[in-house]
Amino acid sequence: MSARLGDYDYVLPRELIAQRPLKRREDSRMMVLHRAEQKIEHWQFLELQTFLQPGDLLVLNDTRVLAARRFSDDGAVEFLFLERIDRRRWKCMVNPGRKMRVGATTKIDNVSLRVAQVTADGERIVAFDKDADVYAGGSMPLPPYINRPSDESDAARYQTVFAHAAGAVAAPTAGLHFTPEILSGLPHTFLTLHVGPGTFLPVRSENITAHRMHAERFSISSEAANKINSARRIIAVGTTTLRALESARQTDGTILAQERTTDLFVYPPFTFQFVDALLTNFHLPRSTLLMLVSAFAGRQFVLRAYEEAVRKRYRFYSYGDCMLIL
Repeated sequence: MSARLGDYDYVLPRELIAQRPLKRREDSRMMVLHRAEQKIEHWQFLELQTFLQPGDLLVLNDTRVLAARRFSDDGAVEFLFLERIDRRRWKCMVNPGRKMRVGATTKIDNVSLRVAQVTADGERIVAFDKDADVYAGGSMPLPPYINRPSDESDAARYQTVFAHAAGAVAAPTAGLHFTPEILSGLPHTFLTLHVGPGTFLPVRSENITAHRMHAERFSISSEAANKINSARRIIAVGTTTLRALESARQTDGTILAQERTTDLFVYPPFTFQFVDALLTNFHLPRSTLLMLVSAFAGRQFVLRAYEEAVRKRYRFYSYGDCMLIL
């Protein structure tokens, strides 16, 4: 198992990065990876039920993406609001950072704000002159590889149909393929993990074991814990769900209802204790998400599957196609 960052790389033509969702959520293609046989198949997401067995349970992340992207009134600074600290202070990411050093000021909706602090991670603590609802005029925080401004359609499509608990700044994208009709016919339950800004941050250390994940809050209800503990096979819908489940497992092999944070970084040779199968989208080269998938299915097998996905012209990333790993 390699800990070298460069061993989690692949070549992706830019035109395969999906810039918009398909007209219908459920029309995505689905690459199926059979780990035991090292076999790759090509299906449609609509055929997901073909691979389910009696006693299976899909576990999905019902976090709701906040309309957290704002611009200063002069358009010079982009903000991604992450967390309200108190009545008038917020934690946020800014771009470009050089314009917003400590003491710098600007306005949003004609309300002045000042940078009070720059954190060790480069985030800003900003203080408004008066109360401000930063989400009221915000837009979906589309990831940087989508090369366009977000619009009204993204308010619906960069959100799962089952989104419930507001708190994420990125969508749990494996869940974007589901419709209410599809979900109603499948055995499922929900947990919540609020996807944080760490999803945007690259791995900078050549030895991946030196990378540290941002902590993200998750919660599992008593009802969900009971369903999970009673299931024969757990199918995690998305890497966020997988991380929450593997973080929540008790020493006796069960899961308890809980609410806490996790900074679990999953990379080879991680030993999975709880998740039996994974539905996920295709991920960026050299990313923690690709490392997680490599831990689950084997790095060389995953990279071979990605090469085939490129040859077969799959659509990549948030608005792209999906992969089922069995």
